[in-house]
Amino acid sequence: MKAASPFSFPVSPALVAKLAKLGLVRDADLVLHLPLRWEDETRVTPIRDLRPGQTAQVQAVVREASVAYRPRRMLTLTVEDDGGVLGIRFLHFYPSHLKLFQAGQSFRFNGEVRGGFLGLEMVHPRFAKADHATPLPTQLTPVYPTTAGLGQATLRKLVERALAAPIADTLPAEWLAALNLPELETSIRLLHQPPLDCVLNELESRRHPAWQRLAFDELLAQQLSLASARRQRQSRPAQPLPSRQRLTAGFIGTLPFALTAAQARAWQEISADLGEPHPMRRLLQGDVGSGKTVVAALACLQAIENGLQAAFMAPTEILAEQHFRKLSPLLSVLGVRCAWVSGSQRKAERAAAWQAIAAGEVDLAFGTHALFQEASSFARLGLAVVDEQHRFGVGQRLALMQKGTEPHQLMMSATPIPRTLAMSFFADLDVSVIDALPPGRTPIVTKLVSAARRDDVLARVREACLAGGQAYWVCPLIEESEKLQLQTAQDTHAALTAQLPELRIGLVHGRLKPDEKQAVMAAFQAHEIDLLVATTVIEVGVDVPNAALMVIEHAERMGLAQLHQLRGRVGRGSRESVCVLLYQTPLSELARARLKVIFESTDGFEIARQDLLLRGPGELLGHRQSGLPMLRFADLERDVALLEAARDLAQRCLAGHPDIAARHLDRWIGQRQALSSI
Repeated sequence: MKAASPFSFPVSPALVAKLAKLGLVRDADLVLHLPLRWEDETRVTPIRDLRPGQTAQVQAVVREASVAYRPRRMLTLTVEDDGGVLGIRFLHFYPSHLKLFQAGQSFRFNGEVRGGFLGLEMVHPRFAKADHATPLPTQLTPVYPTTAGLGQATLRKLVERALAAPIADTLPAEWLAALNLPELETSIRLLHQPPLDCVLNELESRRHPAWQRLAFDELLAQQLSLASARRQRQSRPAQPLPSRQRLTAGFIGTLPFALTAAQARAWQEISADLGEPHPMRRLLQGDVGSGKTVVAALACLQAIENGLQAAFMAPTEILAEQHFRKLSPLLSVLGVRCAWVSGSQRKAERAAAWQAIAAGEVDLAFGTHALFQEASSFARLGLAVVDEQHRFGVGQRLALMQKGTEPHQLMMSATPIPRTLAMSFFADLDVSVIDALPPGRTPIVTKLVSAARRDDVLARVREACLAGGQAYWVCPLIEESEKLQLQTAQDTHAALTAQLPELRIGLVHGRLKPDEKQAVMAAFQAHEIDLLVATTVIEVGVDVPNAALMVIEHAERMGLAQLHQLRGRVGRGSRESVCVLLYQTPLSELARARLKVIFESTDGFEIARQDLLLRGPGELLGHRQSGLPMLRFADLERDVALLEAARDLAQRCLAGHPDIAARHLDRWIGQRQALSSI
């Protein structure tokens, strides 16, 4: 028995499979599969009027067709009209093409005109059999995103069939009038089949009102999905953890400094959230060195003083262990029992730690993804702190939610999130921002230096270390890669040891055993090492105030967020701090743009905004976008006003018009899973 088509018209199973690769599984998906660009096939240009570089359509008769073998096998045509001759070349062709292009046959060829050895030519133009009696299209021709084995002609026919039915609007006319947006059906039909008087530039730059309507609807669906997730989360129970001021006040009293106003504000927001009877999902973001760890420790203490346990997770062992070693001495004074769990611990040691956690003999557990293990169990987990949350997968955080009753979650990020990104992809979370650095931090000077001046940099490192300071030398890889040919940390360590014999030089990278890594870091902190050669394992969490100089090799290959994080390892003491970005030439445009941003700014929020402009939201989000489609039509920089309007309307819809919200979500997200409340 033949499988039924998921569309309202017959489609073969093979074609259904190809469409599914593009996310097209129903009529509504085809309707919203909008063109990448449009081509003007409404006019024919005489061959005599063609110019190199021009994209044009000609009506011509084949004069000659043959297969040439030099310099490579190709099909060549000579075609002519009443006023000129044009060469056509196909580098990829089938034997049937030679039969098709018979002398005397008339075709339309559409492509870019080039200056060839024997005159003007087109290479791989689109073509169709046609003569002067064949009518020309009256509208611009859409070009759709596609996949292997799915041609434009097939896609156009399928979209036309999907467009045969009326397109109901999900939003009332009076709402559209208030927002100054056109009807959905008008917008969609115009974008699929734009009339000749449409300004192509306006269409392709997405400034046309029709694009604005699509962008708004997409943002509204996103906001509805996220707001629904927030509501669902708030309807689920969690144990309230009210502020009891027993451990938290004691901890603040032991600190050798006062909380900054930004830290105090963030802490008040988190403390209030923990007291609610539903799960907290709060993102604590702040620039490198802004004091997020202290605030997270206060959150853990509020859970513990309510008789529950807390888990403190970091993406790397070196950071997780540093949190443990930094906080456990401070907390043990208050009677807090801490434990460290690592995937690379000895089996007996790890088993003992888990046994203590399961027996409730541990108040605060520190670790990496080892805390997500299915076999693990907390006696009474009340709070999970996830540092550098974008590095953890959604599935891992969901696994944590299944360790008994749902815990509160505090997620931290030292990669500041641009406002528009927070408003859109993080709208299901509450966000606290620490937007000021503690007093006494010295500003970091950033220098861009070509690798050709490496000897000057070596002299600067020698001078700084012999004067009593310490330095980092960061390399991207730990072993040779033929593809990238980057300087490796091991080779660099050997070279620097030979070039700077008067310095004590250490090496740390991700493949060292945890105790070896810790020994090197402890030696560096104790100033038993002058220069630490490292991979990017030191990107987050390492705190050595005496290290005021950093050299980053191949800075042109690193992302803005990573460069900013690495730079944040210096500037933690009273010494003047310098970050040297060593780069190889020639630089790509993207690398040049990144280095310009990091050179000109030390503001993490501005750097994050520029990163969003350069890369788009996908990479900044990490695993965050799982379950929610990335934006196809809206642009977070261009469409800020639309985003704000969509956010407001989403709240109104959910509060008073749930039927409209459901219809809108079904059209835009359909069978795809909406974002889980995580």
